[in-house]
Amino acid sequence: SSSLRQFATKVASLAQKLAEILAEKSGKKSTFFQENSLPSTCYLRLNRYPPCPIPLFGLMPHTDSDFLTVLYQDQVGGLQLVKDGKWVAVKPNPEALFINIGDLFQAWSNDCYKSVQHCAVTNPTKERFSVAYFFCPSYDTVIESCSSDKPSVYRRFSFKEYRQQVQEDVQNYGYKIGLPRFLV
Repeated sequence: SSSLRQFATKVASLAQKLAEILAEKSGKKSTFFQENSLPSTCYLRLNRYPPCPIPLFGLMPHTDSDFLTVLYQDQVGGLQLVKDGKWVAVKPNPEALFINIGDLFQAWSNDCYKSVQHCAVTNPTKERFSVAYFFCPSYDTVIESCSSDKPSVYRRFSFKEYRQQVQEDVQNYGYKIGLPRFLV
């Protein structure tokens, strides 16, 4: 629909701008994201969580495998994240967007920014909806920690290599291992 197309266009622009600002704040090349992110590798996902009387994960605990995620959640809520080692609910605000740092930004920033573990839980009586925009690079983009003041935490890897490793781990172990696979 045209509303979804408009939303995707606006959040794509927002994600690009946020990535550039975060890069500048950390003293890095802000044009990296403009040069390496393609509309064909970024995507929008609509999530529907039906009501469930038994508390369940709508999405298992995970970190996002992108640069940034821009999330809109409705007034029902259900998003939780880890803060100071504890799960906390993110109070829904239908007039706000939630921004997540992804694994690739964490690796690229050499752990200056952290990818936050999060999940979605079902509501016992209400249906819940969310819309997530995932800001991703092209598959051949090389993610490389570029910090002049400390050694790289992660080895160089391409987005394609990262995605393939995540898929293999999920297939072999039932869950994503993520960045620990790419430590120096």
